[in-house]
This record gives sequence, structure tokens and C-alpha cells, in this order.
Amino acid sequence: MEPVYRTIIGLARTVFFVEGLKFTVKGDEHIPARGGAVLAVNHTGYMDFTYAGLPVRTPKRYIRFMAKKEVFDDKISGPIMRALKHIPVDRGAGADSYKAAVEYLRRGELVGVYPEATISRSFEIKDFKSGAARMAIEADVPIIPIVIWGAQRVWTKGFPKRLGRTNTPISIAVGEPIQPYEPAAELTEQLRGVMQEMLLDLQQDYAHEPGAYWVPARLGGSAPTLEEADALDAAEAEEKAARKAAKEAQQ
Repeated sequence: MEPVYRTIIGLARTVFFVEGLKFTVKGDEHIPARGGAVLAVNHTGYMDFTYAGLPVRTPKRYIRFMAKKEVFDDKISGPIMRALKHIPVDRGAGADSYKAAVEYLRRGELVGVYPEATISRSFEIKDFKSGAARMAIEADVPIIPIVIWGAQRVWTKGFPKRLGRTNTPISIAVGEPIQPYEPAAELTEQLRGVMQEMLLDLQQDYAHEPGAYWVPARLGGSAPTLEEADALDAAEAEEKAARKAAKEAQQ
């Protein structure tokens, strides 16, 4: 029993109801009732992690998400993240978080990972980091792909959050478990390919508004292409690095 986690889930469900979010979930039978697994989730918005928790409630399980250390440093979100047993990731020293995640998996936990590492501004599937595959191989647990579509309409990078009553439809699909194998690079590519196909499948039954910011360019929206989004991410990373260097030089 995890009273804090149960309370947070209850609060989240209340928020979903108030917002009028309309969820469609398929494939939740692929979430194992017990045992460790890496849950690989696509990343289009800041609320993805709350929606990804819906399928695992069928077997009444919890996800331990890997999240950036800054969230844990916050005086409000930090205590909550630690109480929920999520895993802090220091991008400058990721070995400790990786080791912690593997230990969680070996203990039979579900560990949530964003293989894209950052929010996809194009809302397409970005290139994947190999961490999810390497964890699964080392802990000898399956990877379960989860794809969410519509989350970017609620709150995504570069646009105002829409947390009122929007009645936004959000589609969630859980894929069949992928058993780990080496090399990690091939497993990573398989995972990305599977999640791309799952995304295309979800999009087929979803109503897309022509020209809308949350619609991929491929589907007639105004979101940047994957290549344009990658360029924006690279520019942002360079700007952050420059600010960090300037700050360190002043100390």
C-alpha cells in the first residue's frame, strides 16, 4: 500500500474530470501484474507522465519515473517526487540514476522512461537514447512501449498551458512487451520503430485541426518538422550551455 501515491492518483483523476479529458486506452492487458519492466513513453507534453499512469492501474501498479534532478530540487515538487519513489536524473552525472533504475527493475518495479529525453516539438517520434534498452538488458526485463496522443494539446513546450475544461480527447496505446536482446542499438531501433507504428495507428482515429500548433506538419498542422524541431533543440542547448559558462565565469 502506498498512501501518498494513491492520494496523488485520486487528485489527478479529479483534475482529469474537471478538465473534461476524454481518454481512450487500449492494450492495457500488456502491463504485467507483477515483475519488473521498462515502460518507454513518447514525450509530447508536460503532463505525459500523469496520463501514462492510467494503463498501469488495471493491474493496480505504480510507475517509478526517471525525471530530471531539477524537479526534485524544487521545494514543492521535490518532496512529492521522493515520496512517490521516482528516480532523479542528473544529466551531468547519469550513472547513479541509471544504477538506481536497474535496481528498481530487479526488485520488480515498473520504471518509466522517455527514450527521446526531451519533449518532441514536432510531435513526431525523435531519435532515441539507448538507456531504456540498456536497462532492460542489464536487469533482464521486457520493454513495454506506451504511446500517448493529444497530451500536447493540454501543455507543451513553447505554448500556454490549457488546464481548464477543454474536453480534450487523449488516446493511449500500450504495445506488446519486447524482450531484451543485444546489441542495445538494435533493440533501441526496434523500440523506436514499434512506437512510430503505434503513433500512426492512434493518429488514424483522431480528429486533427488543420493548421493547429499541436498537429504535426505531416498531418497539415503548423508544428515544425522533425528536422526543424531538432534544430530548435540544438540552438536551445547551445544557449543553455553559454549561459552556464557565463555564470561559472562570474563565480
